[in-house]
Amino acid sequence: MKVLVLYDYPPSPGGLATQGDLLYRGLLEMGIDAHAVHFESAQEKEWYYRWFEPDVVVGVGYWGHTPQLVLHPQRYGVQPVPWLVADGYIANYQEVLNALPLILVTSNWVKEMYVRDGINADKIEVLPVGCDTDSFIPFDKNDPKILAVREALGISPDQLMILTVGGDAASKGAQEVMQALAIIDAKAPDWKYVCKVWPQPRTKKQNLADLQMASDLGIDKNVMYETNTISRTFMPYLVGACDIYAAPSRLEGFGMPQVEAGACGKPVVSIKAMGMLDTLIHGETAFLAEIARKIVVNEVMLGGESGFEDQHRVEFKVPRTVDYRASVNDIAKYLMTLMTDADLRQKMGMAGRERVVANFDYRIVAQKFVRIISDKLGIN
Repeated sequence: MKVLVLYDYPPSPGGLATQGDLLYRGLLEMGIDAHAVHFESAQEKEWYYRWFEPDVVVGVGYWGHTPQLVLHPQRYGVQPVPWLVADGYIANYQEVLNALPLILVTSNWVKEMYVRDGINADKIEVLPVGCDTDSFIPFDKNDPKILAVREALGISPDQLMILTVGGDAASKGAQEVMQALAIIDAKAPDWKYVCKVWPQPRTKKQNLADLQMASDLGIDKNVMYETNTISRTFMPYLVGACDIYAAPSRLEGFGMPQVEAGACGKPVVSIKAMGMLDTLIHGETAFLAEIARKIVVNEVMLGGESGFEDQHRVEFKVPRTVDYRASVNDIAKYLMTLMTDADLRQKMGMAGRERVVANFDYRIVAQKFVRIISDKLGIN
C-alpha cells in the first residue's frame, strides 16, 4: 500500500496538522510506503502523483477543502480519501463527496453532521485522531520541567491550575468555565485558570472580551491568558503542569486537547455532546456537563472559502444547530468536586490515560486506517 498524506506539512502546532502528522508517523512505523505533502501545494502534489503513484491520497481538513483534498488528486487519476472534521454545517460539495467510495471522519458526531447535510452514511467511516502517548504522559509533580512551567506562570505548588487550550478560549468553553469559577470562588481551594490561546489577529478581540468577563466576574486576578507561540514539544509539559483540564467546548468534532490531557493523566471537565461522547466517559475519565443551550440558525452567509461567490446566502428548511453551551452550574459542581478531592483527580486521570492508550494512540489509529482502506477499497 502506497499512501500520500495531505495536511499542513511541515506541521504547525495546530490540530489538523497534528492529526495528519501523527497518521503519517504511524504509517511509517508500520512499514507502509508513505509520503507527506502540504495539502495546498498543487505542484508538489502533482510531483508525487507522477513518480510515487500512490494507491490512495488521504487528506486532512474539512468539507471546504474538497478542491484540494478530493478534486485535485482526481484530476490526475488518483484515489482520494478525505479525513474530515465538521464546522457546524456542510454547505457544499455534497455531489463530489457522495461520489467517493470512502470518507473518513473524526467522530460519530461528525458523521451525524455529514449525514444530516446530505452525505451518504454508507460512505462514511469513523477514524479517531491519534495521540502521541509517548510524549503526552503522566509527569511527577516535582519533575523540573513541570515545576518550571508552573513557576513561569506564577503558580505556586499549593495552587490548583485549571487549563484550557485552543486557537481561542471562548470556543473551548472558557467563558462558561469562568462563570462557573466565579460561582465557587469563595469556597474553592486556591486556584489559577490558564487559557493558552494561539496568537492570531482574529482572536485578539475575543481574548479582550474574555478578560473583560473575568474582570466583571471579579476573578481577573486568578485568570491569565497566554498568547505566546509554542511548539508541540512544549505542549505535554504545559498539560502536565495543570491539575484539571477544562474545555466544555462549544463546537468540537473530536477534542484532541481533551484526549491529550487524558494521556497526561489529567481529569477533564467538558460537555456531554459532540466528539466528547466518543472520547470521554462521564464519571470515569471526565465529568461532562449537560447542554444548557443550542445555538440555532436559519441561514448562513458563505463565500469563496466554501466554493461559493461572496455573500452567498444559504437558507435552511430546518434550522441548524451550529453551536452548544454547557451548563455553568454543572461545570461549577464538577470543578468543585475535583478541586476538593485529590484522590479523585488521580483516579480519573489514570482512567483517562488507560483509555487513550487503548483507543487513541497514533499507532492504533494508523492500524485502523490501513484496515479500513483494505476492507473498503481492497487496497493492501
